[in-house]
Amino acid sequence: MSAASAGVLRNAAAVPWIEGPGHHGGALSKVLVAAGEGGSRLTDYRISSYAPGAHVARHAHETKEQIYHFLEGEGLLELGEAAHVVRAGDCALIPPHVPHALQNTGMGRLVFIVVTVPL
Repeated sequence: MSAASAGVLRNAAAVPWIEGPGHHGGALSKVLVAAGEGGSRLTDYRISSYAPGAHVARHAHETKEQIYHFLEGEGLLELGEAAHVVRAGDCALIPPHVPHALQNTGMGRLVFIVVTVPL
């Protein structure tokens, strides 16, 4: 098995938190598996943790779809022209070309998994 196809095993505690472009006020993510890493051609898998009031600005992905799975907290997800309150247990599909934004509206952290798949 080549190194490129050996897979990835990583402990989340060893991965640094980052605040990506368009993310504000403590909207942090840990990239646990990046697209192209360990034999994955497409999938990006991360855990995100937003401080109260933190948000990601409205944007759209032209060549990607995303799934958000909310684990803790409460937030407001703008998806297209609609706004949705999201809580632990909720799961959202964000298709390509659909503008979206997310803000933590709760008193604690908003924690969720993000799976991104380029098309």
